[in-house]
Amino acid sequence: MLQIYNSLTRQKQLFKPIRPGKVQMYVCGNTVYDYCHIGHARSMLSFDMVYRYLCSKGYEVTYVRNITDIDDKIIQRANQNDESFTAVTERFIKAQNEDADALDILRPNYEPKATEHIDDIINLIQKLMAKGFAYVGTTGDVYYDVSQFKTYGKLSQQAVEKLRTGVRIEVNEAKDDPLDFVLWKLAKPGEPSWQSPWGEGRPGWHIECSAMSMALLGENFDIHGGGGDLIFPHHENEVAQSEAATGCQFANVWMHAGLVQVNKEKMSKSLGNFFTIRDVLAKYPAEVIRYLMLSSHYRSPINYSEDTMEQAQAALTRLYTALRGLPRTKQVDADVKNAWRQQFNAAMDDDFNTPVALAVLFELVRDINRLRDHQPEAAMQMADELRYCAGILGLLQQDPEAYLRLGIAQTEIEPIEQLIAERQQARQLKDWAKADLIRKQLTEMGIDLEDGPQGTTWRRI
Repeated sequence: MLQIYNSLTRQKQLFKPIRPGKVQMYVCGNTVYDYCHIGHARSMLSFDMVYRYLCSKGYEVTYVRNITDIDDKIIQRANQNDESFTAVTERFIKAQNEDADALDILRPNYEPKATEHIDDIINLIQKLMAKGFAYVGTTGDVYYDVSQFKTYGKLSQQAVEKLRTGVRIEVNEAKDDPLDFVLWKLAKPGEPSWQSPWGEGRPGWHIECSAMSMALLGENFDIHGGGGDLIFPHHENEVAQSEAATGCQFANVWMHAGLVQVNKEKMSKSLGNFFTIRDVLAKYPAEVIRYLMLSSHYRSPINYSEDTMEQAQAALTRLYTALRGLPRTKQVDADVKNAWRQQFNAAMDDDFNTPVALAVLFELVRDINRLRDHQPEAAMQMADELRYCAGILGLLQQDPEAYLRLGIAQTEIEPIEQLIAERQQARQLKDWAKADLIRKQLTEMGIDLEDGPQGTTWRRI
């Protein structure tokens, strides 16, 4: 039975979807004014893992991940580039999709844009105004009145007074309380705007997600996710405005992915440790990035460094190496299937514990290697189980030979295989010195050899 840690209650709880067999999940997506960085990759890959596992359990999942396509940063970038805000957002939506596809992140069922839901946003604000939860400030902006929502702070589990002291107030804001937040911003000259009962303007950030999630999933849905940095104020504000408007619980389960550190420091452009997904993909295969993110529990912080990436690459290589020379079988014995899937599912049912699930994969590798030479049929069945379980995590999706030779140009393969053939001939002639010399030459070329009963295989180091 699946247990999920709920950020709202601060404990694991049995997951019971609102409608049996169906799951509705909303995840906060990106503000599209720049290329995605590895922090974005952590969130996207974490909820891709959740989505894949829920589907593997037979749930019919409706997965929504929004796009914020109107925002101060977007407008600023458009002004800097002397282009329209839509030109900026369209370019970076395209880039985000390219990055997600490169990482083999499954597309959500819906990717709503804030600008496509202006009417829904306005209607939601009007509900809040009618119920006394919103007001027009002295500058004409519309604010949410936090004092009217008596359980404000329940998601972040902090007292209102403590939250209030940590809030920054912009110079041009005119609100009754530091915690009050903007629902509708009047447009400045030359800014993109939409007509509303309060004048030409655009939505605040928090109201977008409430309006989009309720438009696509209803007033109450199963799972709301995002990065851990969104708990306050973004998700706290979503809870307040949504539940004030509807009078019912907004999301039943709140899930938050841990943040990424770089060399154990917060990622920041000012520190020079800021990496886009494209930066990392230029150095490492996409599957290595996925493996690194899965190697820590999704709620835990993760450290990105050259060392951790090298460790992830070595671990993934070990998994692929175990599949070498083992073709798929027509059918896996029920006993084999049940034994391994039970262990794998037990790990994943424990709040998506991917480090333990990966440990199960390596237990499979151990048995595959033990049986490979003496019981090849049993080894092949276990290899199929390895493929199946890893596939739920989005791993081991490539042909083993192709992965292990990744990064080696086709023009380089022929001379490598020629040297291997020469070494094989030297071994047959018992010219061990020549065979060792060729192995050393190949090692210096970055090629590792593995001798087995069926011959010699090779991979990049």
